[in-house]
Amino acid sequence: MRAYMWVLSLLLAGFATAALAQAPVERIRGDVVSVDGTTLKVKSRGGDVVSVKLADNYTVGAVAKRDLSAVVPGVYVGTATLTLLDGTMQALEVLVFPESARGSNEGHYPWDLQPGSMMTNATVADVVAIDKARKLTLKYKDGQQVVIVPPDAPIVTFEPGDRAMLVPGAHIIVGATKQPDGTLTASRVNVGKDGLVPPM
Repeated sequence: MRAYMWVLSLLLAGFATAALAQAPVERIRGDVVSVDGTTLKVKSRGGDVVSVKLADNYTVGAVAKRDLSAVVPGVYVGTATLTLLDGTMQALEVLVFPESARGSNEGHYPWDLQPGSMMTNATVADVVAIDKARKLTLKYKDGQQVVIVPPDAPIVTFEPGDRAMLVPGAHIIVGATKQPDGTLTASRVNVGKDGLVPPM
């Protein structure tokens, strides 16, 4: 388990924004086309087939569904948001990090889930019920954000996975490093558990 959590920390580091990373990172979201040895082919959400060279010792993590009751004061989360016309930040998804990953990529920065989306990785300081939605106060090292989580926003977490999950049609997200020659490499792949589409 310790080894898994160590690898998970490396994965989360790979999910940092390009501005924070030493090498360009491309987040590929889509469905597995094939896995041939360490060559992963993915049909991206844009329709292109992308090839990713996996490390010999690559690992697989599961993205598992949770419900809104998992988002309580004190947990560490990552949430992709869009800012509405009235200035309200609305969650597109919420990732409840395992406790061992607390502090990963802490802060508030641009994200590529949708045009104009942002990512906030922070500790939940307060939760207020608003009808079926929740208003979260999220605090990080140099600031805070208030985010509205609608009842239909996906809530997920990371769990251990295995390579057997990488089958054609599996829904994945992978943070790949773009090499100088334009090829993409990765040491970990996240797969939606039980058919889940990773929402982050």
